[in-house]
Amino acid sequence: MELRQFEYALMVAEERNFSRAAEKLHLAQPSLSQQMIKLEKELGVQLFERRPGDIVLTYAGKRFVDQASKILDQVEQLKQEMMDVVDSSKGQIIIGTLPITGAHLLPAALPLFQNEFPGIELVMVEETTTHLEQLTAKGQTDISLLSLPISEKGLDAVPLLEEPIYLAVPPQHRFSERKEVNLSECREEPFVVLKRGQGFREISQRLCQQAGFEPKVVFESTNIETVQSLVASGMGVGFIPKMVTRTRRSSHVPIYLPIGDLQPTRTLVIGFKKGRYLSKAAESFITIMRKIVDLGAY
Repeated sequence: MELRQFEYALMVAEERNFSRAAEKLHLAQPSLSQQMIKLEKELGVQLFERRPGDIVLTYAGKRFVDQASKILDQVEQLKQEMMDVVDSSKGQIIIGTLPITGAHLLPAALPLFQNEFPGIELVMVEETTTHLEQLTAKGQTDISLLSLPISEKGLDAVPLLEEPIYLAVPPQHRFSERKEVNLSECREEPFVVLKRGQGFREISQRLCQQAGFEPKVVFESTNIETVQSLVASGMGVGFIPKMVTRTRRSSHVPIYLPIGDLQPTRTLVIGFKKGRYLSKAAESFITIMRKIVDLGAY
């Protein structure tokens, strides 16, 4: 068996199609098929059930893909550790980020890091919370910007920032002149929220449950900026973390109210796979991110 065959098998499992997998691997489709047949013969088991227009993993295939993924991750960690021994100023870091949160924190961190480590290539991966946790647990990102709680059990994390969560209401809302609001008063309010799969959606759901009700969701979005604009236009109320609140100079600005009865917060962390080797460059990036947060320079 060769490591490249592991990589090929993982891509076929991900794409569930030999043609698409071959295209992503920059191989001819017949060559990829021959490699997988060769691997199956060597192992003595069928890894893929070939159906018209679809590829499905067999039980043996699922076991193989799970172990192959771990082996490739260990090989990558070993390469990174050896690169650190030879020259820690060269290499690559794959950083996972949440869409809007990353847009606020990373622009301040990236230039500082690149000044210190000009030979390190930074690769950014932007995904929803659920998918980002899965990628990180598989070792497909070195570090990721995440929010608590983390669902994946295979992750460790270092705290980065704790910030208040506000209730955003339209400027003409009955609460708009208040200094704060109790969430228990919002039982009958229409809510604008993020779609499921976003960590902040789960936080919003849990806050309403803690206040004793299920939110009446009138609109779901993948983008918290859309949530803010819809709230400002009068479509409903919504939860907004302090980091992404808008200034009065912006257009479509809602009113942000502290939530008196729950005083909720959001905790951001840098997550990484448990037991994974972190390069010196990755550790330095974490240090830079924490300094930026401590200084409020974002």
